Amino acid sequence: MSDNLNNDVPRDGVRYEQLLPVDEHIEEVSVDGRRERRRGIYLLPNLFTTGALFAGFYAVVAGMHGRFESAAVAIFVAMVLDGLDGRVARLTNTQSKFGAEYDSLADMVSFGVAPALVMFSWGLGELGKFGWAVAFIYVACAALRLARFNTQIETADKNFFSGLASPAAAAVIAGTVWALSQDGVVGTDLPLLVTVLLGCLTAGIGFLMISSVPYRSFKGIDLRGRVPFVVLLLIVLAYGLVMLDPARVLLGGFLIYALSGPAELIFHRMRR
Repeated sequence: MSDNLNNDVPRDGVRYEQLLPVDEHIEEVSVDGRRERRRGIYLLPNLFTTGALFAGFYAVVAGMHGRFESAAVAIFVAMVLDGLDGRVARLTNTQSKFGAEYDSLADMVSFGVAPALVMFSWGLGELGKFGWAVAFIYVACAALRLARFNTQIETADKNFFSGLASPAAAAVIAGTVWALSQDGVVGTDLPLLVTVLLGCLTAGIGFLMISSVPYRSFKGIDLRGRVPFVVLLLIVLAYGLVMLDPARVLLGGFLIYALSGPAELIFHRMRR
């Protein structure tokens, strides 16, 4: 009886050994103008990305079970972890194409799907087709925004985002749910008009993500350089302010940031 698992026998142009699972990721990088092939992935930054992905997934599950406050907090946790993975990668010189793609996919879950489903479970589901339509608009805009960001990452101005960043957009949606849920309010407790306005807010935040409105990225801040003592004092005061009422303070801060782009754009055009 012949051995059909012979590694030397091609199957449809592909050797059997190529069909087996592989445990090594191979990536080509440019080093001093030369192309080099490197095996494996960097562990440290991808640990933060995985944590952000888990937080986004937990938010979806918590929202499905009616734990809306926990779901909103999980999205903010994902924001913190997402902000750390990139900075850790740059500080430790562990950037990679794999890490960038993995981070983008995790962002889609944590800042695209999770906020829309949490908002839908919290209140938009009461609006029927309009509710799931605006939730889908937000998800689609998040996907389009991330796809555009990935294609323009090499040429874009590092000091500005083109359109509202997906973590900031998710913070507005999650902050709204968090601020109302901590008082025991859900969508069914609100007047129909208010719920419709929240649906419009969800779609509007989605459209801001795919707009060309410039937003400051704050990536030029040097975390390793020296700063005046008063800067540390302001940071301490900011922490204290957030601790007074995390949900409303964070919602207010990110809502101001979401409006700052259009406001600054209008201001500059009026000056011209």
